[in-house]
Amino acid sequence: MNRLVVPGTIFGMLLLIGCLPPETGPMDEIHLSTQDSLFQQIHDLQDQRATDSLLTYFDAANPTYRYLSAMAMASIQDSSVLDSLYYLLEDPIEAVRAAAAYAIGQIGSPNSADELIGAFEANDTAGYFNYFNSSVLEAVGKCGNADNLRALSTVTTYLPTDTALLLGQVRGIYRFALRQIVLPEGTARMVALASNRRYPEPVRIYAANYLARAVNLELAPFTTSLIEAISTETNPNIRMSLVIGLGKCKTPEALSYLQQRMSIDTDYRVRCNILRAFGNFDYDAAKAMPAVALRDPNLHVAQRAAQYFLDYGQADDATLYWRWAKDSLAWPVQTTLYKAANHHLPVYYQDYRNSMNSELRRRFVGANDPFEKADALSALAEFGWNYQFVQREALVHPSATVRTAGIRALNGIARLDSFDRLFGASRRRVTRELAGTFVAAIRSGDPGMVSEAASALNNPAREFRAILADSIGVLQRSLRQIPLPGQIETYRTLSETIAFLRGRRPGDPQAVEYNHPIDWTVFNDLDSTRLNVIMETVKGTIKLRLFPIEAPGTVASFVQLARDGFYNGVELHRVVPNFVVQGGCPNGDGYGGPDYTIRSELSQLYYDQEGVLGMASAGKDTEGSQFFITHSPTPHLDGKYTIFGRVTEGMDIVHRLQIGDDITRITIE
Repeated sequence: MNRLVVPGTIFGMLLLIGCLPPETGPMDEIHLSTQDSLFQQIHDLQDQRATDSLLTYFDAANPTYRYLSAMAMASIQDSSVLDSLYYLLEDPIEAVRAAAAYAIGQIGSPNSADELIGAFEANDTAGYFNYFNSSVLEAVGKCGNADNLRALSTVTTYLPTDTALLLGQVRGIYRFALRQIVLPEGTARMVALASNRRYPEPVRIYAANYLARAVNLELAPFTTSLIEAISTETNPNIRMSLVIGLGKCKTPEALSYLQQRMSIDTDYRVRCNILRAFGNFDYDAAKAMPAVALRDPNLHVAQRAAQYFLDYGQADDATLYWRWAKDSLAWPVQTTLYKAANHHLPVYYQDYRNSMNSELRRRFVGANDPFEKADALSALAEFGWNYQFVQREALVHPSATVRTAGIRALNGIARLDSFDRLFGASRRRVTRELAGTFVAAIRSGDPGMVSEAASALNNPAREFRAILADSIGVLQRSLRQIPLPGQIETYRTLSETIAFLRGRRPGDPQAVEYNHPIDWTVFNDLDSTRLNVIMETVKGTIKLRLFPIEAPGTVASFVQLARDGFYNGVELHRVVPNFVVQGGCPNGDGYGGPDYTIRSELSQLYYDQEGVLGMASAGKDTEGSQFFITHSPTPHLDGKYTIFGRVTEGMDIVHRLQIGDDITRITIE
């Protein structure tokens, strides 16, 4: 089990190289093992956020410990260590320098760009230090300015074989875009890389995702190039992003091609993204294909089609959405169409409105699935006058899924731009009723209800501050009763709301006190280099490989929860078409978990493919038991959510999973 590993590529993956104990290895290599006592000690210090103690390892003779302590700073993100990290940019071991560059980028100080650029090995014509240089380019994207972006974007000398440098370039440009810094030069470079199959696919995945994710791009001049690229692209992980980029062109040629592609593309994820792309075009010109897609045999596609009509529908077609909702479709599609009809129906269609909402109330009562009931409440809330039915059902329902969804729906009503116009002379009475319901939800102590109700009261558009002036004490007592650290998300939300209701600026978020140390004994009877998971679901079996070297605290917690049967019978509470399936919440509403939290472990791994296993969180260092598996590359999550595994078999099962599906059992091999 004392396997030796060394960082081998820019992907941050680790290469198995031997079986010697770490302390006997040469001092110019990185040897990583969960059985190494100093590996454990450094990760414990990282887990405790003990920055000062970690700094002592920056001068360790063994580069393994310099590497580990530098990488720890990528998760801690304490700007006070930047000067020490700058020092490590000159370390004799490339992996240590790369870890320092990655950590500097994670901290994101605008003062760091010059230090990174100065450390770049510009004279490395032989490519000996491509791993380090790639890490520098990516890090500049997390902290640099527009001039740095321009310089990065205009580098065109990298050959298709320069994979590491190209990855650094595209990741850097992509990170700039996530910070809302875009330039025409960067866009042109990303189009060129994404559309040219001579370049490595990992590079093109990032370039294509830039076209899909970045905002305020001027892509119309690239219409022809993107159409040609999509037509010849065999990798759906690239094609699915290119079609969104093509949609941003907003040209007649782009729409025509997307409509054609919708009819022939066999990958459901591409079809989902084409439906998203239709939102860039005139509704009357684009609506025909989404209407057909409502009956797509793939439920993800049908759901995305229904979402199109909710997002972009028009009043003239509202009764049509209602008629479609009554067809023989899966309930998630039907309910979304009811939402679209309720949302877009003109206010003067009173008879239609009454009949439709009567149907929705009957659907709520007749549904057995709590997720269907929750969605029905959401559909009812698209018409604000349903608030009394929603609040009556939400407060007393036995399912946390339904209760939380009901309070969230009432929050949506309270935030309607049309609130005053909709309720007219009754608006103050309705506001008082909603305030009373939200306070009752907070007093219930139910974490989902408390969090959603607190969020609802933090609303300057309503008169909650005046109405609840004498109720602050009630809310404070509820705040003190929230168990920590397990319900830190709920605690923070209510704390911010109390500050708002008092007319004060919210203070710093409640810190998560250190709890639940890494249990290293979990790895005693496991081969940490081949740690496999079998996840049995109602749709089939999924096999995953865990990453204890990169995320030992997360893996140890997950393994122990699985051994304890924590996940057995827990339903998937969130499924977003062509994004993620998410589970691990015993409450079924996204607010459940163990009575402890673990820390974020943000190593140099990437959401650059489908099937990545990540930890859900409500902010850094708030993770518990909830996890997600990606349907496709999601690089906007890089460096923000812990990666602790990947699917090795059963992605077809992942793609079939839907909200409410059970995880029957998780076992560890």
